[in-house]
Amino acid sequence: MEQIRKHFDKIVRQTDKDWEVFSSRLTRRAFPKKTTLLKVGEKENHLSFIQEGAIRFCIPKEFDDLTFGFVFADNFVSAYDSFLTQTPSTYQLETLTDTILWSLTYQDLQKIYDETEVGDKIGRFASENLYLKKAKRELSLLNETAEQRYLKLFTEQPHLIQQIPLKYIASYIGITPQALSRIRKRIS
Repeated sequence: MEQIRKHFDKIVRQTDKDWEVFSSRLTRRAFPKKTTLLKVGEKENHLSFIQEGAIRFCIPKEFDDLTFGFVFADNFVSAYDSFLTQTPSTYQLETLTDTILWSLTYQDLQKIYDETEVGDKIGRFASENLYLKKAKRELSLLNETAEQRYLKLFTEQPHLIQQIPLKYIASYIGITPQALSRIRKRIS
């Protein structure tokens, strides 16, 4: 939990009282790899901070899932549109590695907003962080080649990328596993 406080202190200094309120609402949740955290049709009730691990966002398909996002340690994760609207999700979240999350429920986050001086700033930071990741992904798909997207992912998370099955990476960058193999062969 100290890791989370350090992360938030980079954004906004909290009083010990605010931290006490905030941290009292956090729940530690540990999951083995390949755990579905949220299924299509379920309502997202958690905004979580990843202490360790990796999570993928995907749309289940009959033969191959469509992977459209990865989130790694020291970042927030949520099916945020479902979380904000409290409506069923149209995609699912799955752990790629053993994962530890520190989570707030929707109701607890509302209480933090009401009971602390910095709750709104923390909430704004989390939502801005999630939005920026989404915008970055969309721009990447529009402006970069598959090879550039692969290299960027490899550069940003080299130690974790080795733990992600190639079929998920290929889906994420918008190509087939065979095309990814050709890219990897060309750049090695």
